[in-house]
Amino acid sequence: MENVKENLAQNLIRLRTKNKMTQADLAKKINYTDKSISKWENGDCTPPIDVIKLLADTYCVSVDYLLTSHPNDNLDKIYKSDKSSNTNKLIITLLAISLVWLVATVFFVYGTLYSWLNSAWMCFVSAVPISFIVALIFNCIWGKRSYIFILVSLLLWSSLATMFLHFITSAKLFPWAIFILGIPPQIAIILWSQLKTRRK
Repeated sequence: MENVKENLAQNLIRLRTKNKMTQADLAKKINYTDKSISKWENGDCTPPIDVIKLLADTYCVSVDYLLTSHPNDNLDKIYKSDKSSNTNKLIITLLAISLVWLVATVFFVYGTLYSWLNSAWMCFVSAVPISFIVALIFNCIWGKRSYIFILVSLLLWSSLATMFLHFITSAKLFPWAIFILGIPPQIAIILWSQLKTRRK
């Protein structure tokens, strides 16, 4: 058990320094106190299993990696494979978004050729909030929490802009007041992003 505790402490120090983080930086990132981080790295106590998993996810390594000794380990190799994994995730997200734009293009071309759509260009306008929905879904699966609030804000305002343009083209109205609808949800999004749970 002592070896596991020592391995964990050494690995936590190595991974944190490799990521150029202070104990305070890590504490803020995982919503714990820097005193807790210091205790774990000194081997004074062991974090709960759910926190070990959280630390492993934070450093993009396995729980097994955190608990075993790696005297001649090359961390650069691990982070290189992690970067390629992040690149793949980004490419998959962009492919899903490009599918939205492909569908919008098909509707635009079909609507223009057969004149069943007076404002065929609205297909592209509508694709913008749909793209943010797709990005939000993929971000919830493997992205960062901080990006959620940005994407929700972009989704909110692009949806309102789409509604605004729809009213202008179909009813020849100029309902500028529609953007006022976005103010209360935007305030709620900002407040939501500031919610923090501090654990000891």
